[in-house]
Amino acid sequence: MFYYLIKRLGMMIPLLIGITIVSFGVIHLAPGSPIDLQTDLNPKINAEARARLRAFYGLDQPLYLQYFSWVRRLAVLDFGNSFSSDARPVLEKIGERIPVTIFINVISLILIVVIALPIGVISAVYQGSFFDKITTVFVFVGFATPTFWLALLLMIFFGVHLNWLPISGLKSLNYEYLSPAGMLKDRVVHLILPVFLSAFGGLAGFSRYMRSSMLEVIRQDYITTARANGLSERTVIFKHALRNALLPIVTILGLSIPGMIGGSVIFETIFAIPGMGQLFYLSVMSRDYSVIMGILVIGAVLTLLGNMLADLSYALVDPRIRLREE
Repeated sequence: MFYYLIKRLGMMIPLLIGITIVSFGVIHLAPGSPIDLQTDLNPKINAEARARLRAFYGLDQPLYLQYFSWVRRLAVLDFGNSFSSDARPVLEKIGERIPVTIFINVISLILIVVIALPIGVISAVYQGSFFDKITTVFVFVGFATPTFWLALLLMIFFGVHLNWLPISGLKSLNYEYLSPAGMLKDRVVHLILPVFLSAFGGLAGFSRYMRSSMLEVIRQDYITTARANGLSERTVIFKHALRNALLPIVTILGLSIPGMIGGSVIFETIFAIPGMGQLFYLSVMSRDYSVIMGILVIGAVLTLLGNMLADLSYALVDPRIRLREE
């Protein structure tokens, strides 16, 4: 297992390099540049001043030289400074916002696993029942509903008409004057809509994946044999069938990490949440190459780690894989 882990870590390096090359090239193909916001609306800026700004940011160099310069800094974990007016270090800006994004996504993932997996198991065991039909409708609705449209509906209904939940930010204006219990309640009510929105699509997808996987397993011969030996249905389902049915779900969980972070761009922008998703959106709009590349690299690393953790989790779920690696 240790050799397998080292091998997977080694394979991550060329993959990460390939991702950075593609990402670096794509963002430079987009129209506009970081200096446009500083020069386009300033009538006193002439061509010479624009050239000096391009030289200051290193944008006058060929693209491959810009990439190699960025990689050299990345090798020592230096993501450079932001091209925005504050010129702050990229890691500092990301470090302020990534805890919010990770926290919301972790809570959403926990909700997805806790709710979707039992729904999928029950739908498979009682295939064709009323519960199965209701969850099927829920899945179709979840897949078909655009995230931004659902977010606007929730904001109008719960935030404007009912005035039950806040529709922006992570805390109220009077947050500092609340009691500790009031601060906790204020944080919770601000997170209800973003967490629900982040988990909604995942609930639909994971419940359907779990149902399909469970249906395939309970039709196997060894499940029929276990029932013929007199084992209770609970033992057959939760001890023999569920463990094997979790194998494809583990893979999907690993692959869902980058998708959830990408989805953060939508709900963090809509709800004005100061997370990494909102920072990524603002950086793209301002062509802040340093911040964009920093966020893309972190997302790529999380994606590769998610895939590796999914493979390692196979050994915990399926003893046959563990024995083969040993």
